[in-house]
Amino acid sequence: MTVTTLGAPGAFDLPPAPPGSPVADSYARLAQVYGGLRVVEQTADEAAPRGAGWVGADELAAGGTALDTFLAWDDAQVLRDYGHQARPDVVASFGLHRYAWPACLLITLPWFLHRRVPRLPAGQVAFHRTLGRMAVHVAEFACLPDDPAAALPGARVVPDEEALRGEVRAAVAQHLGPVLEGFGPRMRRGRRALWGMVTDEVVESLWYIGHLLGEEQRATAELEALLPGSTAPYTGGAGFRTLTGPDGGKLPTRDRASCCLFYTIRPEDTCVTCPRTCDADRLARLTAADAFAS
Repeated sequence: MTVTTLGAPGAFDLPPAPPGSPVADSYARLAQVYGGLRVVEQTADEAAPRGAGWVGADELAAGGTALDTFLAWDDAQVLRDYGHQARPDVVASFGLHRYAWPACLLITLPWFLHRRVPRLPAGQVAFHRTLGRMAVHVAEFACLPDDPAAALPGARVVPDEEALRGEVRAAVAQHLGPVLEGFGPRMRRGRRALWGMVTDEVVESLWYIGHLLGEEQRATAELEALLPGSTAPYTGGAGFRTLTGPDGGKLPTRDRASCCLFYTIRPEDTCVTCPRTCDADRLARLTAADAFAS
């Protein structure tokens, strides 16, 4: 799994969610299991935060000075941590990953936990990467007919689980499609490769949080149903498979639809889910991780 690092949020109290929020419980559960991200919900009357470290998703989508400032952080981080400059397209790829990984959870986690799918256009999300906070305003969401939240303002009832999965795919595409327009020219990748990155962020963020929740198997099953491999604009499917460990145990892995380009920084150090990482290396690393965890 690839895990993004959002900074050190520290301890702070979040303002209460708007009354009747359909996603508050999901975001609260996220905060309980993952200290790297806190989601602040805003009312329709509140302006999205800007400045002092905050950037709007719509600002990233515009591809101007706000994106320049955002990527300057990644550029400086690579130089500081690895001692040499990264190519501009690599910096942009790192920056997109560090935004898209948590942004996908804004949509996929309420679906996974409570079968509610918020719609979050780019103008309704802001990100503070060093605090690990996202500010959102949820005006509309999809849910199933038997959900008590179906009576809330902004609810859109869909008939079944497959329709709800379609809402997840559409909501992620609605949010990240414009963001790709901002990042794309800097990344030197075509449309298919960009959506391959989105595919990976959807899968690997929820897979990781599912593990923290103690529901990794359900997360992989849900993601396989969400992304079976024929759902444009997403590139490929969830890509899960299992390897057999030296003790005969099954170890989950997946094959990424895209490459994060970390090999350009440290060629000897690829992600465990990278297509460049052979199964023997995956087994060695996954087995070592299990031994360390125990």
